[in-house]
Amino acid sequence: MDSTKYIGMDVHKEATTIAVMNSAGKLVMESIVETKAATIVQFIEGLRGELYVTLEEGTWAVWLYDLLKPHVTKVVVCNPRKNALLKTGNKSDRIDARKLAELLRAGLLSAVYHGETGLRTLKELCRSYLAISKDLTRTMNRVKALYRSWSIPCGGTSVYAPRHRKEWLRIPYIGPIRAALLIALMQTPHRFRTKRQLWAYSGLALETHSSAEYHYVQGQLQRSKRPVALRGLNQNHNHDLKSIFKGAANKAGSAKGPFHDFYTALVAKGMKPTMARLTLARKIAAITLIVWKRGVCFDAQQLKQQVSV
Repeated sequence: MDSTKYIGMDVHKEATTIAVMNSAGKLVMESIVETKAATIVQFIEGLRGELYVTLEEGTWAVWLYDLLKPHVTKVVVCNPRKNALLKTGNKSDRIDARKLAELLRAGLLSAVYHGETGLRTLKELCRSYLAISKDLTRTMNRVKALYRSWSIPCGGTSVYAPRHRKEWLRIPYIGPIRAALLIALMQTPHRFRTKRQLWAYSGLALETHSSAEYHYVQGQLQRSKRPVALRGLNQNHNHDLKSIFKGAANKAGSAKGPFHDFYTALVAKGMKPTMARLTLARKIAAITLIVWKRGVCFDAQQLKQQVSV
């Protein structure tokens, strides 16, 4: 009696649907198992006879090929683009598994080569290298396209050089990513006449409310001494820009450096930590505006002098 069995596997992240056919084309078993090594091997070991297994090329193909090869007669990883039968009629995991087993029994599958496992590490490294190279080329082309969209001529590789960002990177906690985001969001520093305009645009300005500011005393108009009420930070602002300055302030306030000394000095004077971080964010924003607008360097010594005052 022919004990050959043809096994079709429709593999997914959580579960794998398996269909088993005998040499006469009769479906003898169907099962849905968890996509885990122990579960799949346990199912295969429960079958008897010569076992031929097929699955489609995909994310799980290399792992399953290496897992099943020692336990079956042959593993065929097939090319899904050539499985025309799978594209006709109704489609489900069970139907796909049955069709794969049927195609395997009829010898109608186009196999994808899977070599020895000893070269798998090299293969993955090569695949990663090619993917990174393509992504890098795509990004470089986008940078040049951005320049050309503003009618700025650019050629060669000098456009990618970081030397023009040298002064930016000297500001603590304004690294290449934050610097690039600031340039993209602000575009030009000259749109802000003062630091307070930048604070308002970045959501770092305090909103104040006052009422009945003036009153008459003995027939003379005088300004009321009632304190101005604070209502928090302004709501109408650029949220991405606020996130940049707040993130830089949170990092600078907790790590050693000139900004940390500035932050600790504020707290030592009795300022609440939340207000101290806000003040630090405003300080970083003001320094960023000066460095960019005037083309000067960040002076840590000058900041230390402000702390000691």
